[in-house]
Amino acid sequence: MRRLLGWSSSTVPQSIWRSRPADLHGGGRPDRFATALWGVRTLLGGLASASRWDPSRVSPVRRTHLATIVKRQFVASDVVALTLAHPDGGLLPSWTPGAHIDVHLPSGRRRQYSLCGRPGRRTDYRIAVQRIADGGGGSVEMHEAYDVGDLLVFEGPRNAFCLGTAEQDLLFVIGGIGVTPILPMIQMAHQRGTDWRAVYAGRSRGHMPLLEEVMAVAPERVTVWADDDRGRFPKVDELLGDAGPRTAVYVCGPTPMLEAVCAARARHARAPLHYERFSPPPVVDGAPFEVEFGRSGRVLRIPANRSALDVMRDDDPTTAYSCQQGFCGTCKVKVLAGQVDHRGRAAEGDDEMLVCVSRAKSRRVVIDR
Repeated sequence: MRRLLGWSSSTVPQSIWRSRPADLHGGGRPDRFATALWGVRTLLGGLASASRWDPSRVSPVRRTHLATIVKRQFVASDVVALTLAHPDGGLLPSWTPGAHIDVHLPSGRRRQYSLCGRPGRRTDYRIAVQRIADGGGGSVEMHEAYDVGDLLVFEGPRNAFCLGTAEQDLLFVIGGIGVTPILPMIQMAHQRGTDWRAVYAGRSRGHMPLLEEVMAVAPERVTVWADDDRGRFPKVDELLGDAGPRTAVYVCGPTPMLEAVCAARARHARAPLHYERFSPPPVVDGAPFEVEFGRSGRVLRIPANRSALDVMRDDDPTTAYSCQQGFCGTCKVKVLAGQVDHRGRAAEGDDEMLVCVSRAKSRRVVIDR
């Protein structure tokens, strides 16, 4: 009894041992069983008192991580790959193929980049970033702000594009920089002995990042479609080949490619299809509404075919955003009035809104801004 929960007799108040109750039948002689019960009750009461919550004793959950850039190389004419390692030489958080990290850029921007190193490798990560001159500025900053030896702040990894474990017939459809989440999937599928094949399309081999690594896994399973060799972008039937209704298709690439594959697969009932976008999804069943800024009273009109984020960025280019697909939560705002049509994958409360994808059920929503 005196060793219960790691306590010793020297740490338990002596009054516990001296204040023994009478026996269970009310006699004057102490009962050994009753004494034991009394000791446990008093001891646990002392434990509860000793372990009351104290803010100084609570370690905060670590949401961000630091990494050092240990390698920087171009893997295509406009794509730079950065290899990241723990600053102290330790292990980075675990991950699975399809996962991405959220990078906190020096400007305050946040951007997601898929991990494209060896599956599950924790001694270092690798990301690859395509420079888009007329984009939102994140890719240009990634190219220009980081060099070997610099520290990088990130969150995650997180995975919204997981490789299934039960699927036995896989087709990977890749377009350009869309190779980054799929390369580790191909490597993992090959390790498992799964039946897989891939189609990799791009403008030219010089614009197809990590092509050599894709081919190195099993060149006989990969079809390369370079426009400068074959003359034109492939039709969807050429991308999907002999993929039947039970073939699990994983696709990542430009929006036209993704939409064509999705439309083709829709012809097969319940055909397994997995995809990740690098651009905002189109607005579906949109209706116009208004966003009112609660602090200033200003009102923005959101047309049926645009997101609230698009219009807010037109009004203020510094508006925070990242994935534009409703899963990272960067653009989430507090809703003061109105009803929200929640469409994102990130958790939204009744009084919150992901302005990149969610819309209004009411004519107007008022946000805390």
